[in-house]
Amino acid sequence: MQIFYSDTFVLPLPPGHRFPMQKYALLRARVVAAGLASPDRLHLPSAASDAELARAHDLDYIRRCQAGTLSAQEQRRIGFPWSLAMVERSRRSSGATIAACRAALAGEVGVNLAGGTHHAFADHGAGYCVFNDSAVAARAMQAEGRARRVVILDCDVHQGDGTAAILRDDASIFTFSIHGAKNFPFRKQRSDLDIELPDETDDALYLDALEDGVRRALEAARPDLAIYLAGADPYFDDRLGRLALTKAGLAERDRVIFHYCRATGVPLAITMAGGYARRIEDTVDIHFQTVATAASL
Repeated sequence: MQIFYSDTFVLPLPPGHRFPMQKYALLRARVVAAGLASPDRLHLPSAASDAELARAHDLDYIRRCQAGTLSAQEQRRIGFPWSLAMVERSRRSSGATIAACRAALAGEVGVNLAGGTHHAFADHGAGYCVFNDSAVAARAMQAEGRARRVVILDCDVHQGDGTAAILRDDASIFTFSIHGAKNFPFRKQRSDLDIELPDETDDALYLDALEDGVRRALEAARPDLAIYLAGADPYFDDRLGRLALTKAGLAERDRVIFHYCRATGVPLAITMAGGYARRIEDTVDIHFQTVATAASL
């Protein structure tokens, strides 16, 4: 297993900011302490280049992000104030998903300890997402001749609206999103396959819906690569979740994804996506069990 991180680029956030940025550093420390990856398999990735980002994003948006000329409204929509660290970290997070995909296609499991920035659209960021790492990485693998067809399996509690919009007319990348029907974003986009769940959906209902969705997605996509967004936010005590999954249910969710990808011979790259539990330790636990389960493959 190859693991990639970008938490060393610290964002200057205002006091009381709600996004739990420290979860990434805590997760990496937990992974190291557990011995899930030796030092030679834990990597700080290269930053995604303009050319890599431009396969999914408008070049003008990329340049304005780099130059710091995003409007105050655009920064509010992202949820972070602009800084060079924000841009570098976002580039590195996309670079980490690119690297995780390369590792997966080379016969290993590739893990990005961040990523899953699925609310970023071609021409703007939103919902704590600057660049859409899944779309960027999928198209990088195609441009490098490593994969022709890709499936994105988005299990964050929020719909991957930016991913769906960027890839709407791209038949070579299949988008699957299983998410809360009444949760953010309140204006949904159309993925290739959406499963919308009611508030308080429990483990059993979620897992039944997931199995059906994953089977359908893999059958329709016929992919050379899968990118899995393993959001921790379907957890019952997540502040932004509205679903009711337990840690055991989320661990089974991971096993379902891993089982179907392995059974169909599809290489798998994993990103962490969202997680906003009232206790940050719970978010880290959920992300860690995803990585630990992947390590056992």
